[in-house]
Amino acid sequence: MLSILAVSAAALMPLAATCQVEESGSAKPEKPAPTYKYEAYVGYAYTSINMVNQARHGLQGGEASLTREFGKHYGVMADGAYYRLAMGSGNPGNPTVTSILLGPEFHMVVWGPITAYAHGLLGAEHTGGENQTPNFSFAGGAGGGAEYSLGQHFAIRAQGDDIASSFTVINPGPGYSPHRTRSSRATFGIAYRF
Repeated sequence: MLSILAVSAAALMPLAATCQVEESGSAKPEKPAPTYKYEAYVGYAYTSINMVNQARHGLQGGEASLTREFGKHYGVMADGAYYRLAMGSGNPGNPTVTSILLGPEFHMVVWGPITAYAHGLLGAEHTGGENQTPNFSFAGGAGGGAEYSLGQHFAIRAQGDDIASSFTVINPGPGYSPHRTRSSRATFGIAYRF
């Protein structure tokens, strides 16, 4: 009876399990790629300043953003920009534009170190230096761009947006304005992931 139990146990045990031997110099598993929860960005920026009446030249300035990552492809971006330097003469007054925007971002690796992304943004814009009334407006739009990774933490980014706002056509205006303008924005700079 004991020999029948021993033969039954040996028959049920897989042959592969009896042949496995651990090598002394076996390869260690590779570390997974690091994941980051935040990405900070700062760069040179340009806007077409269509919201200022009779403005003939766009403005240069700076843009900064912080993106909180929620998974492999999604994040939420907070974006701020300030534009002051005119690309030429002929703008009325000494216009400046400040924008604060927030919205979702979708991104994916296109090829190797290149990542493409798109985002939708909502917030507010402020115009100053040309006596426009009102000088604050609800603003929103969409845009996107690409990043080229320079390593684990740094990347070069180029992006463009089309931001709509609503400022009065005649200064001083009555207050709230049904007139919508769209201003294109472009920026180029450095991103840091952490």
